[in-house]
Amino acid sequence: MSPPPPGTLGILAGGGEVPLRVACAALAAGRRVFAVILDGWADPAAWAGIPHMRERPGAAGRILDRLRAEGVRQIVMAGQAQRPSMLALRPDATGARLLTRIGRAFFQGDDGLLRAVARVLEEEGFEILPAQSVLQDILPGPGLLTRAAPDAAAWADIARGIAVVRALGAVDVGQGAVVQQGLVLGVEAIEGTDALLARCAGLRREGPGGVLVKLVKPGQDRRLDLPTIGPVTVQGAIAAGLSGIAIEAGGTILVDRAATVAAADAAGLFLLALHPDEAHPKERAP
Repeated sequence: MSPPPPGTLGILAGGGEVPLRVACAALAAGRRVFAVILDGWADPAAWAGIPHMRERPGAAGRILDRLRAEGVRQIVMAGQAQRPSMLALRPDATGARLLTRIGRAFFQGDDGLLRAVARVLEEEGFEILPAQSVLQDILPGPGLLTRAAPDAAAWADIARGIAVVRALGAVDVGQGAVVQQGLVLGVEAIEGTDALLARCAGLRREGPGGVLVKLVKPGQDRRLDLPTIGPVTVQGAIAAGLSGIAIEAGGTILVDRAATVAAADAAGLFLLALHPDEAHPKERAP
């Protein structure tokens, strides 16, 4: 017996391009899509023409009822989100019940909270899919993506950045750090990468520019909240005076690869995808 059709793909959409790209890729593949545009996180105007509802995050009852009514069994959770306080969330009756099941995870780091949310959604009968299961080739393999390459000083900063980001990730704090000449100019926390780079622009030192390092947290659920970079990240790195960006190969979403690489090449920045346990990439990425 053949498996039942997957039905409508649900998208819990935060901000940024990734949720929209997931929707467009699914539609192009012939699959129906229904998105939940969460108030304050995503821009409803960007979703014109794509079936969706706009709702506040605390209205879990209306969200789940609508997803079921639309025939959704599989959900992608994607996009940038600013975590609300418990007071600002204003959960409805269903939301309050789900929060009880989420428990203390609400007060953990992003990975802990998102794991708990995914578990509760699975208990409600949904399957959680990673964005990369819909978007093909969005996770670059290991290699140098640009014409510029890291020199010895940049490699030393990359090594320092890997150690720092792994330490942050072990306590579920952040996925990125900026290092220049061995000094940690900033680490990513709740503010996100763009704000980190803007902050570091005023902290740069004389001499060779620093590097941004972005890695998956140790043990992170790779269906949820993978590190993401794109053209905006490159512009932030340029403004911060960085020499390049190092990301985890196979674990970092690269939004609009062509535009991102072109922006880095135009500025002379390197963009490197690597496995953190390997000292140097062996070949240029295809």
